[in-house]
Amino acid sequence: MKNKVLVILAAGFEEIEAITVIDILRRAGIETTVAGLDRELITGSHNLLIKCDTVLAEIDQQDYSHLVLPGGQPGTNNLKNDARVLQLTTDFYRQNKVVAAICAAPTVLQAAGILAGKRITSYPAERQNLTSVNYSADKVVCDKNIITSRGVGTAIDFALTLVENISGKEVRRTIAEKILWPA
Repeated sequence: MKNKVLVILAAGFEEIEAITVIDILRRAGIETTVAGLDRELITGSHNLLIKCDTVLAEIDQQDYSHLVLPGGQPGTNNLKNDARVLQLTTDFYRQNKVVAAICAAPTVLQAAGILAGKRITSYPAERQNLTSVNYSADKVVCDKNIITSRGVGTAIDFALTLVENISGKEVRRTIAEKILWPA
């Protein structure tokens, strides 16, 4: 399967986390599809209106190797309260595809039942909501096919970790150099 990334946006998503990931993946030449939960025009948590490529109902999960869930509120709760997102998260995990979440979005992974015993991180205020995990304060944490990150301030590191996971360390280094980010 070709590596393709699916980023799902729900109303109230954190714009920096979503746009940073989408931008850096596309700079690296990685095919990235942005799907709105229920519509193509989605308003973020800071009132930026983003036009998605498609809607979740039009997605064939077999086309994707990576699922990315940005945080933000109420975006994370909107993702967590959608049975399709929970099922998609579970399906990706069980098929050994990568599931990545940043900020509050690891709580979606918790709701999907895939975090027990995993080493993860999240926005600090969400730590109390993440049970049965090995919690870390690292910027980005990888545990097998789960990648998590802390928030807006770690979005570039999160995106570069996804680039490395898909395209390798050299591509990560190249993109980091181009954006003047420490490799």
